[in-house]
Amino acid sequence: MEYDFDVLIVGAGPAGMAAAVRAAELGARVAVVERARLGGTCVNSGCVPTRVLAKTARLYREVRTAYDYGIVVAEPSVDWPQIVRRVRSTVDRVLAAKGYDDVVARLGITLLTGEASFADSHTLTVDGRAVTAGSVILCVGGNARRLPIPGAEHAVLPPDILDLPDLPRAIAVIGGGHTGAQLATIFHALGSRVLLLDLAPRILTTEDAAVSAAVTDGFRARGVRVETGIGGINQITRDDDGGLHLHWTSPTGEQVEAVDTVVMAAGWPANIESLGLAAAGVQAQRNAIPVDDYLRSNVPHVYVAGDANGSSMLVQAAVFEGETAAENAVLGAHRTTPHHLLPAGGFTDPDYAGVGLTEEAARARDREATAVVVPYGEVERPIIDDREQGFLKLVLDRHRELILGAHAVGENAVEVIQAVAPAMAAGTDVATLARVKFAYPTYTAIIGEAARSARQSSQHK
Repeated sequence: MEYDFDVLIVGAGPAGMAAAVRAAELGARVAVVERARLGGTCVNSGCVPTRVLAKTARLYREVRTAYDYGIVVAEPSVDWPQIVRRVRSTVDRVLAAKGYDDVVARLGITLLTGEASFADSHTLTVDGRAVTAGSVILCVGGNARRLPIPGAEHAVLPPDILDLPDLPRAIAVIGGGHTGAQLATIFHALGSRVLLLDLAPRILTTEDAAVSAAVTDGFRARGVRVETGIGGINQITRDDDGGLHLHWTSPTGEQVEAVDTVVMAAGWPANIESLGLAAAGVQAQRNAIPVDDYLRSNVPHVYVAGDANGSSMLVQAAVFEGETAAENAVLGAHRTTPHHLLPAGGFTDPDYAGVGLTEEAARARDREATAVVVPYGEVERPIIDDREQGFLKLVLDRHRELILGAHAVGENAVEVIQAVAPAMAAGTDVATLARVKFAYPTYTAIIGEAARSARQSSQHK
């Protein structure tokens, strides 16, 4: 059968654009369906805006402590409308730098604007037009969800934060994952009173337990109220003056918190409701589409990359999955994308990051796995910057002296972990890493300190 396209990609976020570019490079006839702006949630309303807000919060903190370094400034204040303008202009600059429209034109990729829905496994309807393809790659991403509670309509979802007319005086953030933690610390730094709630026994449950504990301690020390292990979120009510009351259950009973804004940052289900998966015979489970090692759904020519397959909700994973799905769709299933070395973190206060196995996961696999921790306060650069709170932990295979995982809390934690990741990917042992010369004084110098500490510990044992 002759199809309109060799590969049809639904969604033009990080996974979708990576898939489109790779498939076109391989000579395929490619079309991309997108209902909004190219770039997806991350660039337009997720990672990039959040990072700009984190930069804003950091600047505000630094200005307020400038006198510690002998710099006299007037008392700073926050101009929320200007913050929003800065975020949106930065998004436009990032989109211009990525040049998605130019890439699409240069590679001869067909861009279809609208909603896509399956008519059968090789045919999708895009705003009434039937389009056929030999292979389909679903890169539809995910979406923030409202909890099924009374008054949920009064809450704000993370992508809508910039629509707030003013900086909230008091805000409750529901969900202690990456998004919730970052929003909590951002709004607190800008002057809001913040309550962070989570049903889980700790925030950042995917991180090493020591990271979660240190970030929680850091939040509380700065004034963020963190409540974990709660019994539930019951309802949101609005009073006659427009104020909100969040009703939630603590271990001691029902609590009511008066706030200006409630942010629901719990859960990120895939955008699959309108795809008509049943018409294609594609099966979904728990708000995502499961895939095999080659990113194929249960229908072999329908691939799923990025958030929609539920494997990882990170941009860096989505890009590689998009490329993998494209290669497998064009050349046949041959490439996999393991996620065991996927550095990630949060731009909070303090920052945190990790790559590889947590200490708990490593010890579950091997009871003799070990870990070494170096405090930030033992390294010169954090002392110079007055950012001594934090640590770097290396999780080690004691026998082979290989790094199984690395986890950090503190200033520039993400960059520190990013520097460890290539060493792990190359299979560098701690003895070799201990001999690497790091520039002085830098945050990454703590990697050498940790490697030398691990080496000394191993020799002692």
